[in-house]
Amino acid sequence: MSLQQKPVDFGETWDVLKKTVEGLVTLGTVPRTAWNSGISDVVSLCKAKPTFAERLYIEIKMFLEAHVTSLFIQVNGTSEEHLLTVYYKLWKQYRRGMYNLDYLFTHLNTEHIKKQPRVTDEDLLRLHSEGGDFKLPKLMKEIGALGLDFWKKCMIEPLKSNLLRLLLGGIHCDRTGQSLCNEKSSTIHGVIQSLVTVTENKEHNKMVLYETVFERPFLEATGEYYGQEASRLLQECKISLYMEKALQRRDEEDLRSKKFLDLPSSHSKVRSEFEKRMVGDNSAAIHNECPMFLELKQHQDLRNAYELLKSIPGGLTVLVSHFQEHITQEGLRTVANLSGDNKFHQFVEGMHRFHSKYKEITNTVFSNDQLFSSALDNACTAVVKHNLIITGQHSKSHPEKLARYSDTLLKKSTKGFCDTETDDKLTQCITVFKYIDDKDVFQTFYSLLLGTRLIQQQSQSMDAEQEMISRLKMACGFEFTNKLHQMLTDMSVSSDLNNKFNLLNKDRIELGLNFSINVLKTGAWPRQVCPTDFAVPQELEKSVQEFENFYRLQFDGRKLTWLHHLSCGELKLKLKEKYYFITMGTFQMAMLLEFQKTDSLTCGELMEATKLNSDQFQKTVQSLVNAKLLAVTGDTVKVFQASTVISLNLDYSNKRTKFRIKNTAKKEQAVQETETTHSSVNLDRNLYLQATIVRIMKARKTLEHTLLIQEVSSLAKTRFDPRIKLIKKCIETLIEKEYLKRTENPTAEYSYVA
Repeated sequence: MSLQQKPVDFGETWDVLKKTVEGLVTLGTVPRTAWNSGISDVVSLCKAKPTFAERLYIEIKMFLEAHVTSLFIQVNGTSEEHLLTVYYKLWKQYRRGMYNLDYLFTHLNTEHIKKQPRVTDEDLLRLHSEGGDFKLPKLMKEIGALGLDFWKKCMIEPLKSNLLRLLLGGIHCDRTGQSLCNEKSSTIHGVIQSLVTVTENKEHNKMVLYETVFERPFLEATGEYYGQEASRLLQECKISLYMEKALQRRDEEDLRSKKFLDLPSSHSKVRSEFEKRMVGDNSAAIHNECPMFLELKQHQDLRNAYELLKSIPGGLTVLVSHFQEHITQEGLRTVANLSGDNKFHQFVEGMHRFHSKYKEITNTVFSNDQLFSSALDNACTAVVKHNLIITGQHSKSHPEKLARYSDTLLKKSTKGFCDTETDDKLTQCITVFKYIDDKDVFQTFYSLLLGTRLIQQQSQSMDAEQEMISRLKMACGFEFTNKLHQMLTDMSVSSDLNNKFNLLNKDRIELGLNFSINVLKTGAWPRQVCPTDFAVPQELEKSVQEFENFYRLQFDGRKLTWLHHLSCGELKLKLKEKYYFITMGTFQMAMLLEFQKTDSLTCGELMEATKLNSDQFQKTVQSLVNAKLLAVTGDTVKVFQASTVISLNLDYSNKRTKFRIKNTAKKEQAVQETETTHSSVNLDRNLYLQATIVRIMKARKTLEHTLLIQEVSSLAKTRFDPRIKLIKKCIETLIEKEYLKRTENPTAEYSYVA
């Protein structure tokens, strides 16, 4: 048996193979035997010694060129009305035939064409550097790509002007409402797709034919059409109707792009061309009507304007500006006519209604766009900061008033709000709180009032307290509410301590009274110092001493400081055979206990027994005299002298058997408390700014004056709005303390002193 390959006659083999090629390209009938024989013939020609691969390639090339030329003659001879139909029909046939032909010549593609040497970029650079004339080798293309290339050269290139005119004409008919049958639409889509498919095998610029032959002229025609359409609509109808029609045209054009082009890259270009002509070129006309839309609450028109303008660069800027100005003016009108004693309550509730209204508009009309949300925030900030919104008072009072308003919601009250009502009103507080600059003022007053509620057990609900603090945390962060959380924690820990203390003393010692105590951490609570010395009543000494011993055993090394001015107790008083249960402060209770063995005492004796200073003594006695539990001998006096005799009012009578005695001079105390708190805030601001400046300078080492001011302002604005004058003062203070020094740079510059 001989292993030598049989000789191959190329002419004879090609004559047989050519008939199979013709059948495949024209989608004729090719028997299975002819197909199998054709594959074997291709392999034989390629493996022959010497190989016929290149000659076979040339024959196929000549055949395809002749075939496509004959198809071109057929298409070109067709009437214009049917040219696209005939082209598309022959293209589909040819495309499928080339797929079959490419498969038939798989061996030629894989073993010869794909393995031919490629010219790399490095080769090109080398040949160029060597100089002289050189010719690049003509590379063979795979059979499928070769067939598509002939279609491009012999069919599309000669017909491109006719194809473009007919394609644009068909799309124009669709735009103008002349309905196209499904077959016509499919034909236009298929012809356009053929411009993409014929170059799909190219390594680079695959879309170049489609872009040059069709896309660029199509975009120009699109722009021209919609430019004319915009001019026509503006002359025929008002802006409201124009916007509706523009949106309708936009949606129709999007569907048209998907129907005919089927190319995402072209969809965006067509949309851009439409928006440029229908919106961008006429944006001024839309902007001019926006104030009227806002004034007349034409929300659908505003929604249409937003949908159109958002698509063009900077298109929303004017609309956002109109929106912010409109809601600012309406906000000022909303809070301008407040009256009555509860003006601030009305202000908070009015601001919440106003904010909710425009927040809803922002969500529904403007799709919660960040630009419009920011405009709403800026407008609300302008309203809250306005100096005349509440009886001409300066906006610095707003944080304090808001803290006191929230206090009325969270403390026990005869109004009896349900949980839902309380939650809604707390939401109103947070709405206004977000737009207050001096959040540190609110924090200080809120902390003060929270402490009072917790200590005096006046909180309506601990859940409500926790919920309010959680909302503040969401608005300002953990650092803002850290001390507030600690205050609630202290109350919980104190409850556990009391339970443990009572359990330990239940069988060991009898205290003679119900005794509970709150242990407060110094750093978290606003009140820390008792304003006077105080002699604990004998009735309380035992309980106080026992708790100190208990606490010392529980926490070795900790020290208790008693804040008697914050303490209170319930005293059982019997007068005229009637018992009264009176809740009062510890100072008041200590003073009344002195009358257990006598009916009258001088002020000097009372002061000596209680050890209260003059100021606290005067206030305490006055509160008991005002409550008519004590009486002054002689005429009523405003200032109690040491010799003034105070007597127990044995004729006291009250319909209520259980009540509370409040301290006197509450109004004056509140004014003093406000002044003290504001002074404390100012001190904290100075320290905060100084710490911020040092932190910045430690990181930067040197920094110009203007940049330092900007950075400090940026960091501080979450707590308060710092004045430049205050920042400069803090810089001077740090220079005096030798944390900073001025550099020799002629521009104002500072350096950090390590």
